[in-house]
Amino acid sequence: MYRFAPAAELRDVTMRDGLQLTGKMLPTDRKLEIIRALIELGVPSLEIGSMARGDKVPPMANTLEVIGELTAAELARCWVWVATPRHVEKAAAAGARNFQYCFSASDSHNQANIGRTTEVSLAAMPDAVDISRSVDGEIELCIATSFTCPFEGQVPPDRVIEIANDERATGATDIVICDTLGQAVPVQVQSLIERVRAETPDRRVVFHGHDTWGLGVANTLAAISAGATMVDGSLGGLGGCPFAPGASGNTSSEDILFATRPDWFEPKTLAAMATLSEELLTELNEPMRSKTVQGARSKGSSRTGRSAGSTPAAFEWVA
Repeated sequence: MYRFAPAAELRDVTMRDGLQLTGKMLPTDRKLEIIRALIELGVPSLEIGSMARGDKVPPMANTLEVIGELTAAELARCWVWVATPRHVEKAAAAGARNFQYCFSASDSHNQANIGRTTEVSLAAMPDAVDISRSVDGEIELCIATSFTCPFEGQVPPDRVIEIANDERATGATDIVICDTLGQAVPVQVQSLIERVRAETPDRRVVFHGHDTWGLGVANTLAAISAGATMVDGSLGGLGGCPFAPGASGNTSSEDILFATRPDWFEPKTLAAMATLSEELLTELNEPMRSKTVQGARSKGSSRTGRSAGSTPAAFEWVA
């Protein structure tokens, strides 16, 4: 069976970045159903919610309830978006142990997204690290708008490297490089990820991409080739940032998996994931953006010669 090398772990972000632009809050039980279905399918990591204010991002309003209903074993595979030490404290009290501390490389987006300058967010990170350590947790340094800002335009790569090397970010186990607008191209992604690996502290590198301009999978593969060992995606390409004009869906989890073929991903896994994705997007009245799901549901013929349509044969591929 074809495998993309080097390998990287998928983190599905449907329950956070996927939902936040929809404006519709899923009930806690429904979120738990989807989270547990993804875990059962073998998805290694998930982003399950955000500590953003519910009046600002309504779909995230029940994040603490979701955290509280998950087991310790389930939470070990789950990440929560945070932007302040207080966020970390509240999420940890509910049971979370993996925290994604996020702010933007550009001040304008950080002001729109979090309500403070990048410097203020960075200055507060040591306290966030201390709180995560007090519960034996892990915390990521997540840098939004690493390539382009909707208000300031292109973000210089040196700005990202400067933040990554700031001593106040010491203690982060991972660094997340975000193509928030989906405007980066593969050569940019490869170059920045290589620089992060070569010029900043030794941490796991995560790539968070969007498919706004159609390069989500290409950028993800470029990031993996450059050394990223975790990549983000969402079911059906759902998502986008409500505070970044022009940012649409995330890179599709199904498309990333079809391109990389990790050991746990089989045709039956794709079939089950596609059904889960289609049901969720129908529920949210959102379009299906996954090319893999669209291809599997096409009316053409499969490589096996059997009708594609919605039959299991549509999810088979040739080794």
